[in-house]
Amino acid sequence: MGSAGIVRAGRRLTGPEITRYARHVLIPGVGLDGQERLVASRVLVVGAGGLGSPALLYLAAAGVGTIGVVDTDVVDLTNLHRQVIHSDADIGRPKTESAEAAVHRVNPHVSVIRHDVRLDSGNALAVIGDYDVVVDGSDNFPTRYLVNDACVMLGKPHVWGSILRFDGQVSVWWAGHGPCYRCVFPQPPPPGSVPSCAEGGVLGVLCAAIGAVQSTEAVKLLLGIGEPLLGRLLVHDALRQTWDTLTVRADPDCPVCGTHPSITELVDYVEFCGVPGAAAAGEEPVPTVTVRAAAAALASADPPLLVDVRGEQERAIAAVPGAVPVHLDLFRSGAAFAELPRDRRILIYCKVGGRSAEATRLALRAGFSDVANVEGGILAWIEQVDPTLTPY
Repeated sequence: MGSAGIVRAGRRLTGPEITRYARHVLIPGVGLDGQERLVASRVLVVGAGGLGSPALLYLAAAGVGTIGVVDTDVVDLTNLHRQVIHSDADIGRPKTESAEAAVHRVNPHVSVIRHDVRLDSGNALAVIGDYDVVVDGSDNFPTRYLVNDACVMLGKPHVWGSILRFDGQVSVWWAGHGPCYRCVFPQPPPPGSVPSCAEGGVLGVLCAAIGAVQSTEAVKLLLGIGEPLLGRLLVHDALRQTWDTLTVRADPDCPVCGTHPSITELVDYVEFCGVPGAAAAGEEPVPTVTVRAAAAALASADPPLLVDVRGEQERAIAAVPGAVPVHLDLFRSGAAFAELPRDRRILIYCKVGGRSAEATRLALRAGFSDVANVEGGILAWIEQVDPTLTPY
């Protein structure tokens, strides 16, 4: 990256724009030329959720001329404690649509391009290729590896952030200038070993801290000012209110950006990262039952044992009456199998069906023959069986 930044030329600002961005223009290193280049820049934000919300708002306020936003979700009530770009009035609305409206409220001069698609190996290069910088606010490993590999192949920098509970991480990945995401995290963690925010929770205000850093790094890259987080991983502990910096380096043997890359095209990232409860070679799919079938079985003269593999905090919000709590970790360690009956049908549920699928698979491998996963978990139960319970 040269001192002029990624965007080398801008356009003349109008009088009202100069007034709007006056406090930027006054900063040495930004100035009128830098603001003109920001207005000409294009940034893609992957995810209009917890991290995407502050990033979108601050990039728009900063005057980034074109902002793309990728998301396929709709706004849900559980989003609102952290996804500040949305409001109660947006519940049920596509997140990209809600985000576009909010961006235009902040700055009507910004052009918003909505990408109502799930990024995959078939479209990522085309979508990302149109932008100068990518801000990755995704919350799953397949998308993170996909965004990284696409950026490497396109020569684009991307600003990555990650949050869970009280902790956050940020870095800038840019092959040729520093490490890429795969250099530092060559393999995804085992499927299901890292809880999502939907499973483990996240402190809402943490999103502001990490998303603001991502926005700052994007602006620095566009303008070529300061020292971007290339080769550095910023780690934030909100409980201790500390920021630690770890040095990270490019791996010459990295399969995507190394000296002799083995990954030269985008791959199947869901398969690469794995799915909890997925069958191994030769294994049959996990047996499943619908929540309605489970409810009918539980009301019968010979009811199955219903097992809840979620954590204590989740069960405190909503639980099926009579379910026995056996945490997924006990299935992973094998401790659960000494306690569960082998002469009784067992149904297993979680929030939406992912963790219970893994527990069901582990029980089958341990020799349990009459066990099944409850499709859709507690959320499907609430929707189809008992709407008096509280969704989360």
